[in-house]
Amino acid sequence: MLYKRFLALVLSVFVSAIAMAQDAAADKPEMADAFRADGKIYVVVTVLGLVFVGLAVYLIMIDRKVSKLEKQAGIKK
Repeated sequence: MLYKRFLALVLSVFVSAIAMAQDAAADKPEMADAFRADGKIYVVVTVLGLVFVGLAVYLIMIDRKVSKLEKQAGIKK
């Protein structure tokens, strides 16, 4: 019984904290709006795109190397 009360208390504190955080954020402009207004959103999107492409290329290269090592070692899937 004590455990349920403690859990309810913690849950209510987190819910109220989230509600207050959302209310405070509504007063300020969002970061994406500021980047869009300054024209910097394209730089952000380009950098994120390059990072994802770089990660994809890296993962493909690692997969090929692992496949080649597996083939040399005679490991079957």
